[in-house]
Amino acid sequence: MKIAKIIAWLGLIAMTAALLNGFINGNFGQDGGELLANPWGVVSFVDLYVGFALFSIWIAIREKNVFLAVIWIILMMVLGFFTGSVYVLLALYSSKGDWGTFLLGTRKAEVLSII
Repeated sequence: MKIAKIIAWLGLIAMTAALLNGFINGNFGQDGGELLANPWGVVSFVDLYVGFALFSIWIAIREKNVFLAVIWIILMMVLGFFTGSVYVLLALYSSKGDWGTFLLGTRKAEVLSII
């Protein structure tokens, strides 16, 4: 789990720096328009949001509390993998070294009883 934690921390640091750079130096309306005018910009957005949706499925599976799952998923759609990095870090630390708990969260017993 140590390597996973290092990767998640690096992701969080990279996303924090990238978001700060974008908010400080960018103009979302103007820059976003330029990206959407480029076919590869559209591909990048589709790719990004497919990834967000797939990651959000994992969040929905892990969380028993529907309200918390919805909040995490909304944050995922707004802040992207900054939220994903925070979620992974919290899951890693709260799992206390148990990969089953990391992957299945509060639903571990429920999912394992079905299998």
